[in-house]
Amino acid sequence: MKKVMILEDEVSIRSFVVINLKRAGYEVVEAGTGEEALELLKANPDVGVAILDIMLPGIDGFEVCRSIRATDKKIGIIMLTARSQEMDKITGLMTGADDYMTKPFSPAELTARIDALYRRIDGDSGSDSVELKLGPFVLNTRNRTLEKDGERIKLTQVEYAIMKLFMQNPGRALSREDILTSVWGRDYDGELKIVDVNIRRLRIKIEDNTGNPTYITTVWGFSVYHNLLLVKNVEYSSVWTAGTHT
Repeated sequence: MKKVMILEDEVSIRSFVVINLKRAGYEVVEAGTGEEALELLKANPDVGVAILDIMLPGIDGFEVCRSIRATDKKIGIIMLTARSQEMDKITGLMTGADDYMTKPFSPAELTARIDALYRRIDGDSGSDSVELKLGPFVLNTRNRTLEKDGERIKLTQVEYAIMKLFMQNPGRALSREDILTSVWGRDYDGELKIVDVNIRRLRIKIEDNTGNPTYITTVWGFSVYHNLLLVKNVEYSSVWTAGTHT
């Protein structure tokens, strides 16, 4: 059975989430503090998705997220917040979260987000080992690892999915909508901002100079040169494309 951890200090909300996740077929472990959550994860290494409230007594959800990402890049993380401020969402994603939801939220929508994360986790399992090579990068779809010039780069599940999409479509211009549909799924009803933040996070890890990116560039307008490739008739005002060193 797939296992989920919920970190929420409000008992009524936590119980509500636990009941609905169990109904959806998930095994659930629950924590009321950040410290308790980190201990639970050590005792339950098979947790595939962690749901973290931001506002907590003691260490907050952001710090818990950072601590998890310091040792585990593969677990899916969803941040819960009662706030709607843009900065909270961006902060959560930049600390390593894969997704976020604002309270109040629909139990069905939370389950759908968890399902989507598990699909990414299981996406390449059982497949033959395949290496995608592009420029200095080698992406192994069996063990879900990325190397640049022979050095391992640690990616979250979402970062891995985005990098795989780029490497399977070298030189192609991809809109934010394209990326959102491919990585998060057609049923995802969150904001496009989640694509921007995850692209920013991926750039920090793979680019030599994030101020002058080489591999993932933002394309504005309808015609642009990128690594000697001319991308014409771009439909969207902002698209992402990946290329190789020249």
